[in-house]
Amino acid sequence: MSQPIKKSHNVSQLLYHLVCPAKYRRLVFDEFKDIEQEMKDICLEIQKRYDIHFVEIGTDKDHVHFLIQSVPMISPKYVTQIVKSITAREIFKRKPQVKKMLWGGQFWTKGYYINTVGAKGNEEAIKNYVQNQGLKYQQIYSNQLRLFEG
Repeated sequence: MSQPIKKSHNVSQLLYHLVCPAKYRRLVFDEFKDIEQEMKDICLEIQKRYDIHFVEIGTDKDHVHFLIQSVPMISPKYVTQIVKSITAREIFKRKPQVKKMLWGGQFWTKGYYINTVGAKGNEEAIKNYVQNQGLKYQQIYSNQLRLFEG
């Protein structure tokens, strides 16, 4: 479970679900069984250098799911850029046979999927909360107007 990150002037709990497919949707995580552990080790090294915490990492045959916690100063795009660039470089360095399988010289596709994850509520609950902000006072105010109109 993620915990709020406390900095000198803010407290945040930003979670992202990032999905990165391997280039050409090759089954690299299926063919190289030890690559999953290498990926996790690389992510732990990233964690030491950046304000990025990997809550969970899960691999499928041709893509990886990351549950990442970060701080507001780092945009989701920059989190993705850090993760994709460093993991690709390190995998190729540690597992040269993977680079041969991905003959284009790139580990990840250009695209990715990223979404925010709510720690305290889901989208519908927050949507209702935001829509109903001030509703109590609007009802009181509209009742007062009716008193003076009649």
